[in-house]
Amino acid sequence: MKIIPYEPQYAQHFYDLNIEWLETYFYVEDFDREVLSNPNQYILNPGGHIFFAIENDIILGTVALLKKEEGAFELTKMAVLPNQRGKKIGQKLMQYCIDFAKENNFKKLFLYSNTKLENAIYIYRKFGFLEVEQEPDVPYERSNIKMVFPL
Repeated sequence: MKIIPYEPQYAQHFYDLNIEWLETYFYVEDFDREVLSNPNQYILNPGGHIFFAIENDIILGTVALLKKEEGAFELTKMAVLPNQRGKKIGQKLMQYCIDFAKENNFKKLFLYSNTKLENAIYIYRKFGFLEVEQEPDVPYERSNIKMVFPL
C-alpha cells in the first residue's frame, strides 16, 4: 500500500468513500455533498490537499487537509472502504497527514468528530490529538468534539 496525492481520475472515489462512510455512521449533510462533489473548488484550489491509500490500483481510503487559514488545516473527509476497515489504513493516512503537516511547517492541524465514534476518538488521542473547546459555529451538525494536534 502507498499513499498518493489527488488526481482527477480519483474524484469519484473521494465522493463515494465519504458518502458511504457518512451514510453508515451518520447522515449526509448538504455541505458534505457540496464539498465532496467539488473537491477542486472547496479543498484543492484554496490550498488544501487530498490523499489516497492505494494498493494494486485499488483505492482503499482517502483523507483531506482543508485549509482554513494560513498554516491552519482541518484533517477531514477520512474514509476507508468497508471491506478494508480494521487494517489500520485510516491510521496510516492520519500519520501521513501529521508528517505532511510537520514537513510543510503547518501552524495548526485540527479535526472535528463525534464522541459516538469511540474507536476514532481513541486513535486520535493515541496519535497525540488533544480535545479543545469547539467554537459555536461549527461547519458540521454532527460534530460534538474538536481536537488539535500540537505542532
